[in-house]
Amino acid sequence: MTSYAARAVNLKQKLWPDIHKDAWSDYRWQLRNRLTGRKGLSRLLRHAGQPERLESLDKCLSAYKWAATPYYISLIEKDIDRDPVALQVIPSPEEIGPARPHSSPDPLSEKRYSPFPGLIHRYKDRAVVLVSNHCASYCRHCNRKRTWNRPEFVPAGKTAWQAVTEYLENHSQIREVLVSGGDPLLLPQKYLENILDLLTSVPNVEVLRIGTRLPVVLPMAITDKLCRMLKKYRPIWINTHFNHPAEITKEAQRACERLQMSGIPLSNQSVLLKGVNDDFKTIKNLCCNLQKIMVRPYYLFHCDFVKGTDHFRTDIRKGIDIMEKMWGDTGGMCIPRYVVDLPGGMGKARVMPSDLERLDQDVATFKTFEGRVIKLHLS
Repeated sequence: MTSYAARAVNLKQKLWPDIHKDAWSDYRWQLRNRLTGRKGLSRLLRHAGQPERLESLDKCLSAYKWAATPYYISLIEKDIDRDPVALQVIPSPEEIGPARPHSSPDPLSEKRYSPFPGLIHRYKDRAVVLVSNHCASYCRHCNRKRTWNRPEFVPAGKTAWQAVTEYLENHSQIREVLVSGGDPLLLPQKYLENILDLLTSVPNVEVLRIGTRLPVVLPMAITDKLCRMLKKYRPIWINTHFNHPAEITKEAQRACERLQMSGIPLSNQSVLLKGVNDDFKTIKNLCCNLQKIMVRPYYLFHCDFVKGTDHFRTDIRKGIDIMEKMWGDTGGMCIPRYVVDLPGGMGKARVMPSDLERLDQDVATFKTFEGRVIKLHLS
């Protein structure tokens, strides 16, 4: 596990030299003191020793939001050109460079599968409800960058939410609802509870899932009060989003434990990001450290073809190579499923190397993780 104190001391002391530990641990202070926009980024780059980068980012800041919590910024090391946290949170001119031919603002065609803004029904038995477009920190690889300035979430109000519940009731095959955004756990707690109440009032909705990055970027916001409220809506699952071992701090571990001790299981969805985690050692360390804090590695996503994220995308063969090495090197509980979310709303495709070399009528031929060939007689 990462030693948070050892990593955080430099930028934390430069940007917030007099902060008391009680204030630092208060999520409300963290939110009030987020660095945002050009002014906040200028301050960060100045203290990181690269103030000259700001001018090249003006167009990017005009196109996309920027904000980051003091806590998450404090995980950045000096060398922001290669730091895995900095690469995820500091804007890059490449975000507004020429898009690759197959990139688009909405490559998964979420709008096409939205009967009205804020509800996405792409799979038969589950639906996504977008409840916000706000995040504590804005990840530069976000697959919904298009919504940062042009919201697509369900607006507050009885009429809008009545439409959501009526749609779910009229599509009785929907048994699972994913509450997403933005970050749902940033909503005022009473409002979030009202949403969960409405969703669980639909007879055919059996399970809720919440997607959040707060355990990574603002772990102090996972309070006992929040966990007590969420516990009332079990079965509820939480998917979080750790991408690098440096993000698994003692603070993050405590946040995950609070949720787990409330009876809420946690899974993790990582994205394979060029320069951040696109090597075997990093992914293995990430997944093993997740297992240590009892967060199940669930998906490793190939970076979506989202406009503004092309510079993060790796060769899919690199992902396959990582997964092949993972299978022979560590236990199955540490191994996520490597998937590509296919363009056009065609769904997730598993990109897993197979040990089945050949299947004949009576014999299956396998390759072991050590490279040996084994024939298994089927009759």
